[in-house]
Amino acid sequence: MAALTRRFGLAVRQLREERGWSQEVFADRAGLSRSYAGEVERGNAVPSLATVLKVASAFGISASTLIEHSEKAEIRRP
Repeated sequence: MAALTRRFGLAVRQLREERGWSQEVFADRAGLSRSYAGEVERGNAVPSLATVLKVASAFGISASTLIEHSEKAEIRRP
């Protein structure tokens, strides 16, 4: 489960950065607190389905596209 949440968070961070958004802007667009958005990006929170839908909507993509991004996200090991 930990690898899955890390990949999801990485995908969210990549999509946010591609748009040039700060965490504050992203959190506002997704209807999340900035601290929770950060927890999601770091893979420290397991978002509910409702949160996944909010995140996808903020990016203007479907939930399935967001999940597809997370499946392709590569976690680099130190």
